Amino acid sequence: MKAQKIDIQGHRGARGMMPENTIPAFIYALDQGVTTLEMDVVITKDKKVVVSHDPYISPSICLNVDNSKIQDNKKFNIYNMTYEQVHKFDCGSLNNTRFPEQQKITINKPLLSEVIKAAEMHVKSETNYEVNYNIEIKSSPEGDGEWHPKPEEFSKLVYDLIDQYLPWDRVIIQSFDFRVLQYWHKHYPDVKLAALVENTRSIDTNLANLGFKPTIYSPYFKLITENSVEDLHKKDIKVIPWTVNDEGDFKKLVRWKVDGIITDFPNKAHQLGLTREIKKQDSSH
Repeated sequence: MKAQKIDIQGHRGARGMMPENTIPAFIYALDQGVTTLEMDVVITKDKKVVVSHDPYISPSICLNVDNSKIQDNKKFNIYNMTYEQVHKFDCGSLNNTRFPEQQKITINKPLLSEVIKAAEMHVKSETNYEVNYNIEIKSSPEGDGEWHPKPEEFSKLVYDLIDQYLPWDRVIIQSFDFRVLQYWHKHYPDVKLAALVENTRSIDTNLANLGFKPTIYSPYFKLITENSVEDLHKKDIKVIPWTVNDEGDFKKLVRWKVDGIITDFPNKAHQLGLTREIKKQDSSH
C-alpha cells in the first residue's frame, strides 16, 4: 500500500491514543503523518467556537471542576456557559474505558482558534507540511436554541473564525445536519462540504434530500460496499468513511479505492504505510 494516495484523517485528533479533540491529540496525529485533522465544534454562551464533540461537558470524558465525577449526563450545557467556565473542566484525566491505550493528560477543551494556531505552528516548526482541516458542525433541528444556535448563526460564527486563520482550500465542513450543508452550499459555495451519513437510506435518497452534489460522501464505514464506492465515484463524489480502526477494515477500504479514511488510530494507518513519512526538522538549527 503506497502512502499519500489516501486522505488519512485523525478522528477528534487521535482519540484512540490521546484525549479526544484536544491539542495533544491533534499534535500526535500530525506526528503520525495524517493529511487531515478531523474535529467537532460547538458554541458557547459568549459565542466562542470550541472544539468539542458533545454540546455538554460529558461525564464519560470530563471531570467536574473540583475533580469529582459528573453525575448528570447533560447538566453542563456548553451553549449556556461562557468559555471561561468551559475551560475549567479537565477533559483528559478520566480513564476512557473505550480506549484503554489513551494517554491521560490534564487538559481542557480548546478554542478552534487555539487548535489551528497550535497545529500550524507544529507544522512550521516540526513536520513541515500543510495539513487540512475537516470541521464538523454539531447541530440538529431539536437542538436549535437549546444546545446550539440555528444553522445560520452557527455557520456564520464558524465561517468568520476559520476565515481569519486558514485558506479555504484546506478546509472541509462536514455535518449530519443537512440544513447546515444546504446553508453553506448557498452562502459559501466555494467551500468543500462532506455529507455525514449514518442512516440506512440509499445514497440516491440521501443525495436527493441534500439537494446538491457534495464534495464528499462520508458514511459510517459498515454502510458502504465496493459497488457504492464505484457509484459515488461515477457521480464525481469522493468517499471518506468513518470511523475505521481495524487493520483488516483499513486494507479492505483501500482495496475498494475510498478517497480517505477517518480513524481514531492514525498510528495504525502510519504502521500500514498509509500516512506521510514524517522527517522532523532538526530543531537545533
